[in-house]
Amino acid sequence: MRIGVLTGGGDCPGLNAVIRAVVRKGVQDHDHDFIGFKDGWRGPLQGAVTELGIPAVRGILPRGGTILGSSRTNPLKEPDGVRRIKESLAKHEVDALIAIGGEDTLGVARRLHDDHGIRCVGVPKTIDNDLSATDYTFGFDTAVNIATEAIDRLHTTAESHMRVLVVEVMGRHAGWIALHSGLAGGANVILVPEQRFDVDEVCGWVTSRFGASYAPIVVVAEGAMPQDGDLVLKNASHRDSFGHVRLSGVGEWLAEEIERRTGKEARTTVLGHVQRGGTPSAFDRWLATRFGLHALAAVDGGHFGTMVALRGTDIVRVPLAEATARLKTVPAALYEEAKVFFG
Repeated sequence: MRIGVLTGGGDCPGLNAVIRAVVRKGVQDHDHDFIGFKDGWRGPLQGAVTELGIPAVRGILPRGGTILGSSRTNPLKEPDGVRRIKESLAKHEVDALIAIGGEDTLGVARRLHDDHGIRCVGVPKTIDNDLSATDYTFGFDTAVNIATEAIDRLHTTAESHMRVLVVEVMGRHAGWIALHSGLAGGANVILVPEQRFDVDEVCGWVTSRFGASYAPIVVVAEGAMPQDGDLVLKNASHRDSFGHVRLSGVGEWLAEEIERRTGKEARTTVLGHVQRGGTPSAFDRWLATRFGLHALAAVDGGHFGTMVALRGTDIVRVPLAEATARLKTVPAALYEEAKVFFG
């Protein structure tokens, strides 16, 4: 069998571990051939490919990013996109496709399988951990570790200058990174997209923290919104091919509001892409490797239109339609648990 592999959406620690596992098991145990499509869905659209053999995947397990490249290309919005993908798969004699990505990449895979008969298997990838069909996605653990380390470091400088430090982390619709890193890092306020925040209440927590002779750390997800407003954006006009605006700006806006309302100096640290770059954690390497092995098993078993998912300690298969039906967001009860540490 000749199998195509692509990685779509934002880069993520652990992508190379998936590619390595798929190729190693496929070549060694089943004598499959592999081809990599470059830059996400742009690869099959443009016929940009690279051969994937065991030599190509040696040494990539600890590397961040993806050796195949990635993009936010949406082939369903391209002129004759489906036809071009079918022609590319036929030209390169690809029997099945393993798509590694988040809600957008896997949403395309679902449409291509369900509506156009292209044999796809999905692997979930997002540092946001917001795919509902799996307990965890690889990349999330690395992002949380990076954010937690940053918060740990910021405590000392905040206390040295007795100023407020606002830490903006990733999280468009789901606040998992903010919640986990905020709790692990001992933040005094955690703000997530699932719960609109009251700026005056945030300022009250900040003031309370100063009253205890400590400088506060506020962790805010990039998609968090104030009660009386919408998303705070630096550039609302830019959208990718899936219709997403480029987030960032809420941290800086919130720091200005805190300083204006409390009179306390406030600074912002935007972690941005550092959260999803660099070496993946041990857990993400383990999970990504297992996902790769089970994705290949799904292809060999003819279980197309499915995604591999972590349930407890087991890797299971779920329909792509179920995997992309809704996002997994932070439950209100879980957020309430964290509020005991606010202020």
